[in-house]
Amino acid sequence: MQEKRNFLQELNEEQTVAVLNTDGPTLVVAGAGSGKTKVLTSRLAYIVKEKKAWPNQILCVTFTNKAAKEMRDRVIKILGEKLNSLSWLGTFHSISVKFLRRHAEALGFKSNFTILDVDDQKKLIRNICKAENIDAKKISPQFIIALIDRWKNKGLLPDDVKLSKKHIFENQILKVYKIYQKKIKDLNACDFGDLILYCVKLFEKNHDIRSIYSNNFKYILVDEYQDTNFIQNKWLNLIVNENKNICCVGDDDQSIYSWRGAEIKNFLSFDKVYPDCKIFRLEQNYRSTKNILDTASYLISHNKDRLGKKLWSDGQKGDLVKLNCYRNGKEEAQGVGDIIEQNIKKKNSLNNIAILVRAIYQTREFEERFLKIGVNYRIIGGTKFYERAEVKDAICYLRVINQKFDDLAFERIVNTPRRGLGETTIKQLHEYSSKSNLCLEDSVRKLIELDKFKPKIKAAIKHLLDFLTKWRADLKTNKHYDLLKIILDESGYSEMLKNKKDLENENRLENLKELLRAMRDYDNLQGFLEHVALATSIDQKWEDERVNIMTIHAAKGLEFDVVFLPGWEEGLFPHQKSLEEKGDFALEEERRLAYVGITRAKKEAHISFAMQRAYHGEWMDSLPSRFVNEIPEDSVEKNEDPIREVPDDFDFNQDQSFESDEEYRSPGWARLKKKLIK
Repeated sequence: MQEKRNFLQELNEEQTVAVLNTDGPTLVVAGAGSGKTKVLTSRLAYIVKEKKAWPNQILCVTFTNKAAKEMRDRVIKILGEKLNSLSWLGTFHSISVKFLRRHAEALGFKSNFTILDVDDQKKLIRNICKAENIDAKKISPQFIIALIDRWKNKGLLPDDVKLSKKHIFENQILKVYKIYQKKIKDLNACDFGDLILYCVKLFEKNHDIRSIYSNNFKYILVDEYQDTNFIQNKWLNLIVNENKNICCVGDDDQSIYSWRGAEIKNFLSFDKVYPDCKIFRLEQNYRSTKNILDTASYLISHNKDRLGKKLWSDGQKGDLVKLNCYRNGKEEAQGVGDIIEQNIKKKNSLNNIAILVRAIYQTREFEERFLKIGVNYRIIGGTKFYERAEVKDAICYLRVINQKFDDLAFERIVNTPRRGLGETTIKQLHEYSSKSNLCLEDSVRKLIELDKFKPKIKAAIKHLLDFLTKWRADLKTNKHYDLLKIILDESGYSEMLKNKKDLENENRLENLKELLRAMRDYDNLQGFLEHVALATSIDQKWEDERVNIMTIHAAKGLEFDVVFLPGWEEGLFPHQKSLEEKGDFALEEERRLAYVGITRAKKEAHISFAMQRAYHGEWMDSLPSRFVNEIPEDSVEKNEDPIREVPDDFDFNQDQSFESDEEYRSPGWARLKKKLIK
């Protein structure tokens, strides 16, 4: 009894009530930093300790293997014993594999079925596209896999998908889906989407099998319930026992993954599915200061689709949230860099500092600034700007223009975009280059003279060589950044990205636009290429302690002493494309994203926006995000003279312009004042 008292004594009153009320449907609405994992693990340990169920009668579902391991370790620590029998604690996918291995025959599989990885899927899709004369250059295998996965997340096998004839594009992919699904079944294989979908089909068609598990699982515990999609929620509901002992823990205010299939309505309608459910709210935050919590709570209160809660803390009030206005993105990066340098002087660890951006291309200006002032950084959940494939491709074109002896750059661009050159041709180039002691470009020219290529390859390579000659001439009469625009268009690189249906291509295009913007800061091509080379060289020598840079999406579940939230401007945050596609639903998700960003901060939060931002390589006037007007005055400190709030009836979509260059150059807040207050 002493051990039981000890772990329960570590809980606050709200947490204790949520742990002890074990029977019947339960929804735990857990605010950011309120001890969600602690409650879930304590509840599991309490059920075992009180002998309400054996460990193998508890199903505990998480979203990641890391979360599952953390829960297992915590339960073992609480109970002071090894729990090898806690066999039903894991992710949706890992538990589904156990179900399917046991009952594969009921679905027409053998129990030793293979689980395909993404590379396996891509290879199979490419083969199907080739056989069906579908151009994989226009519809990428990655895009096809994503759409198939979306259908599976909705519980739809090929025969369940209903499309009208006008959906020509989707009908093409549906045709691939039908062939793909038959082939993987012939291979005795499943992909990740199948694992949950086939479990649902198994339970729907075999009530005896379903009964085995619903009777066995006396308690079901679910972590991060707000992130479940349609098929995961259906999976859960099918195996709930007649006592409906299901406890779901999560935070509707942190539901930010609709683009990945998550459906917040699962969380919001839980009490409709289970009318007798008990709802417990965890509102005491153990992470952030009161000012940070007040800012986040007031902002999220503007959302309508939420169960409602207000975070509070008995800790310090802390520093006010800093709201900074800058003239442009470059000055924003400089300002953030200055503040971070001040933190270094205070001997704060760089590892406790994070910059959270809405769009990945925003990282570039911060990377440039940190390289200049010698502040180490890491990109989490992404690749450093100058290491991104499309950026390296573009720079290699420029390197070859700059000097033809750059064989590494030439080899990268000679078949990018694809020009029909295979490994044999590349090997032929290297062999001739080595034998003749010529660079690759000169070797190609010589081999064309000697008529050593097949006609199709010869025409493609000659086309590239003619462009190289032209671009070198263009450099004499054009700015280096204008030349890159010409290269991307005439090489077919831009067309390749625009025409190919690929979920990542929009980001690739944004990165190339940001590269064009970066080039404007240098007087000539040579200077820019030197900067890139030095940047990557310096980066490799950095030590481990670094500022963390990532998107807000990637930061969920993390916490830092100091958090910077740049780019709070209309069109960027909330993101214009999201608003255009999903309207008010997207606006609420964007606001939840802002809430997640603010609540990552433990001690300091710095929100900033710029009066000008570079889009498509051009400077555009920008307005502060509507979220700036939705944070409370008394918890915020503005960096310059006071400013009136944006009026409630202000039209964020209206085109705003400045009356004069003098007004355009005026300092941040004063400029904003002139812009909004007529």
